[in-house]
Amino acid sequence: MDLATRRGPRPSVLGTLWKSTIGKKVVMAVSGLIMLGYLVVHMLGNLKIFFGPAEFNGYARWLRSLGEPVLHHEWALWIFRVVLLAAVLLHGACAYQLSRRDLGARPVAYARRRHRDSYAARTMRWGGVIIGLFLVWHLLDLTTLTVNERAWAGHPYENVLATFSTWYGNVIYLTAVIALGFHVRHGLWSATQTLGLGSAARDRALRALANTLAVLLTLGFAAAPVAVMTEVVK
Repeated sequence: MDLATRRGPRPSVLGTLWKSTIGKKVVMAVSGLIMLGYLVVHMLGNLKIFFGPAEFNGYARWLRSLGEPVLHHEWALWIFRVVLLAAVLLHGACAYQLSRRDLGARPVAYARRRHRDSYAARTMRWGGVIIGLFLVWHLLDLTTLTVNERAWAGHPYENVLATFSTWYGNVIYLTAVIALGFHVRHGLWSATQTLGLGSAARDRALRALANTLAVLLTLGFAAAPVAVMTEVVK
């Protein structure tokens, strides 16, 4: 038996990448950018609520017919959901594993904490937990209609109004939106650094992009519940 046989099979490139810290950071960056692209599109779709029920419900029907006749009804929507779910799971798994590695590398807490990073950077973990819990609520609320007491299947405009007509629906949604803004602000900046897009010449522009996109997403997603609360949309 030669030396190569005794050592066993060589690990795959993907396996080595997944086990490494930099590999997990790359997975987090790529999955985060996938989710960010979805959020931008989702926010723009949400803003259609300001154009009335016909426009909003028509947009929802269009999403389900996307790709026809090449794809069957709702196939494209389910492809997006599967890709997004994979991105969420990979992002969460890498975040947890990297967090455990950080704690393992420093098992004894610092005698004195120094808050040199931004508030967004310090709250990334809690922000991720809040967003993850909100995703579960959001699906039960507006996808499966499980917790939406006045849900009306096939009428997304009316279901959104029903959600934002309750105080708890608004509190849950706006809390998650604020957490999302902080998460995007720091996460987008970190992703560009991980993927090697940052440089002395581009860092200021990348920070401005992260800040601007975080603000636009926060305001864009908050617009619907605020509009329903103030009866601008009804």
